[in-house]
Amino acid sequence: MKKAERVKAERDKAERDRDGDRRRAPQAGAAPPGEPPREPIGPLRLTVNGKERTFDVDDPVLPAWIDDRKLSAGGYPYDRKLKGGDYDAELERLQIELVKAQTWLQATGQRVLALFEGRDAAGKGGTIFVLHQYLNPRSARNVALGKPTETERGQWYFQRYAGHFPTAGELVSFDRSWYNRAGVEPVMGFCTPEEHERFLDETPDFEKMIVKDGIHFFKFWLNIGRETQLERFHDRRHSPLKNWKFSPIDVAGLTRWDDYTAARDSMLETTHSRHAPWLVVRANDKRRARLSVIRRILLSLPYAGREPDAIGKEDPKIIGEGPAFLAR
Repeated sequence: MKKAERVKAERDKAERDRDGDRRRAPQAGAAPPGEPPREPIGPLRLTVNGKERTFDVDDPVLPAWIDDRKLSAGGYPYDRKLKGGDYDAELERLQIELVKAQTWLQATGQRVLALFEGRDAAGKGGTIFVLHQYLNPRSARNVALGKPTETERGQWYFQRYAGHFPTAGELVSFDRSWYNRAGVEPVMGFCTPEEHERFLDETPDFEKMIVKDGIHFFKFWLNIGRETQLERFHDRRHSPLKNWKFSPIDVAGLTRWDDYTAARDSMLETTHSRHAPWLVVRANDKRRARLSVIRRILLSLPYAGREPDAIGKEDPKIIGEGPAFLAR
């Protein structure tokens, strides 16, 4: 068989295989076998990069316009993900350093507080997982608060968060934090414009008190592109292990990308400060993002036995400070 004929035959077979996969795939909106039925969402009209698109998150086939840009979206600086072997080796070295840092925290009574913020599906949970993975949970906690109770709604806004701050020797992370009032709350109408404005005005002073009390304070914003988010939402919707992550807030947010962008930009502009800078991490590649977060924490702590070669140098393409980094 000539080369041209062989290529055509292979292409035709691939097309038949794809058609077969589509016929065997569950219907759009249908739950995988063994799962309870779920409410269909239906196709949505989205404007992505100036183009009108139709996205049906219930369709098991990911659109090519998303698949082609799921890594490069938003100007991501790499065209390939970090290789798994390289990631695993580097992560192990950093996690060994984290264990040393925790020993130093316990010996000295120093405290670490790290906030993890970002759009839905930005990779906050996975980053927090690898940060805590080998730390002693008795002195390393993650805080992920639900809706405020009736009592909490009547309190000073920051009160329910401050109650979870680290004591001597502890590392505490927040999977979302008081910055809900700068993002999801104003976008979804869960707070008034006056409450939002007051929050932006008060937060720098609140955070100055945290730093002046001697806490090592980190604010991470994990930034992802539009197609990256859509691909992750699609993955959640169709994964029997992760579909619980796909919430009604995610559904409502699918059409509010620009609103969330405006809220993010306002937040970064008004709450980025010298004493509490925003650490912006380009997170389309979760592996590079996780390494960058851990590395920044380690480089900021003067713990005993620190090995600079094991920690390595920061990647300036992936992590930077404040709104200016997003504009690059």
